Amino acid sequence: MQLRNPGARPTPPLLASVHVGSGGPFSFYLRNQARTSHEVGIAFRDVTLPEGTGTTELQRQVQALDKDPSVHAVLIQHPLPDGVDFRGAVDALSPEKDVDGVGTVNLGRIVAQKAVHAPAVALAVLQILRHYSIPIRNRRVAIIGRSSTVGLPLALLMAGRGASADATVTIAHSRTPRLSESLVGNDIIVSCAGVPGLLDRTVVPKGAIVVDVGLSSVPDDSTPSGSRATGDANATSLDGWAEAVTPVPGGVGPVTVAQLMLNVVAAWKLQAGGLP
Repeated sequence: MQLRNPGARPTPPLLASVHVGSGGPFSFYLRNQARTSHEVGIAFRDVTLPEGTGTTELQRQVQALDKDPSVHAVLIQHPLPDGVDFRGAVDALSPEKDVDGVGTVNLGRIVAQKAVHAPAVALAVLQILRHYSIPIRNRRVAIIGRSSTVGLPLALLMAGRGASADATVTIAHSRTPRLSESLVGNDIIVSCAGVPGLLDRTVVPKGAIVVDVGLSSVPDDSTPSGSRATGDANATSLDGWAEAVTPVPGGVGPVTVAQLMLNVVAAWKLQAGGLP
């Protein structure tokens, strides 16, 4: 990589995290982003927009960050409030600054296996499987959830060509009848449905590996906040039934943040040296 100004000391990468309002379901992820950025030497900018911000103003703010040369990476926290167009906002970003990899250009390039950035959550799932030496190639994988930010891109990555892909992928979703029948014969199940307790031993094939991407908040009077985070998997039911289950919290989430940091550094390098 050649820096545009070889004699200058490069500034550290800067990640801007944009969200509308505060206290939403993204808050936990936002805190982890800020803490991890500080730990690894990435500058972090929390861009909080007031409640009631509409699509037009959000797009204006995102475009300003995209044009700011001091900002190397932009992430839009979602879900956004009802009526605010996430797709319209994220597509205001250039592909190299779209470090969550969910803009239309990056998603389209996943099909050609040439994405500038792939979604951090999807890459986190692959990293976890790789870390535990769980092969994907020639295996059957079921993905529950078809969002353009997690389920669909993950399906494309897993079904693509390569040693860390080549899976036979089934996509299930909220309108899939008889979910348990769709999961029969699958070696790996990735759930990003956001439905607490969706997966138990009545649904999951015995011996399957469950990667739980779901994150929901459920009431819990034993906690100071009165609620706690939970995933899609019923860990108690799956104990001794599934081969492995990732925990929530503490499973995919921290790896997603780490992968996001890798995407930020990649974006910083691209902007230092120009797109290939």
